[in-house]
Amino acid sequence: MVSYATEFLGDCKAKPDMKWKLVRHFTRLIVEAEPDLVTMENGSQMVCHEVFGQLLQSLSEYSVWYSVVECNAYGVPQTRKRLVLMVSRFGPISLLEPVLSRRKATVAAAIAKLPALAAGERDLKDSMHHACNLSSLNLQRIRASQPGGIWRDWPASLRSRCHQSPAGETFPSVYGRREWEKPALTITTQCFGYGNERFGHPVQDRAITLREAAMVQTFPRRYKFLPPKYKVVFSTMGRLIGNAVPVRSAYANGRSFVDHTKAKVTTH
Repeated sequence: MVSYATEFLGDCKAKPDMKWKLVRHFTRLIVEAEPDLVTMENGSQMVCHEVFGQLLQSLSEYSVWYSVVECNAYGVPQTRKRLVLMVSRFGPISLLEPVLSRRKATVAAAIAKLPALAAGERDLKDSMHHACNLSSLNLQRIRASQPGGIWRDWPASLRSRCHQSPAGETFPSVYGRREWEKPALTITTQCFGYGNERFGHPVQDRAITLREAAMVQTFPRRYKFLPPKYKVVFSTMGRLIGNAVPVRSAYANGRSFVDHTKAKVTTH
């Protein structure tokens, strides 16, 4: 029997959606391979889609736990809510509780020691620490932005035409700066672009770099994404970094499985 830790989360009804091909293949592989342990991380709204219910139905021989997890609680310096699924043939399982730390998981703790850059500049020792160019207008905009601020703080002359419409008013977080002593907003695949979300550096007049985005995702400072002579393509690397499971979140999942299987061995 499946033992659920939570019901479908939020006020939503399961929605049929044909866009979840990878999740359907994931379900197929579980059925075919019959693994002892399974874990998955996905967007929190997946619980509202029919494909998640189908996945749960395929796990009738397992103990199942799932919940929407705030990654910041596990030492990730961003507000990133993700659906985490953990499955075991060995009995009830759950994600480890976060360990409280005196050191806050903030933007400053993650990236403050990196070399300063101007827009368009790159660190000659690290091809991933490369800031995108900004137009003269966007330079004026970011210089008019305070940490934690948004485009609504700008003089009217700097605002985009789209932000003056009722629809544009509903996107307050774009063209914003991050704050040193708070977690970042969720790292996305467009994390290197100043106008995409609140991806402005807290004090330097530029967008964050791919290296900074990766470190907010808790990749190690010296993690090598590419061989030395390969060219960094912003869109490709942004997609890899933004879609990655934060390293500290992945560690929590792995540690949960290690402790779970050790307990299984001890009791048998």
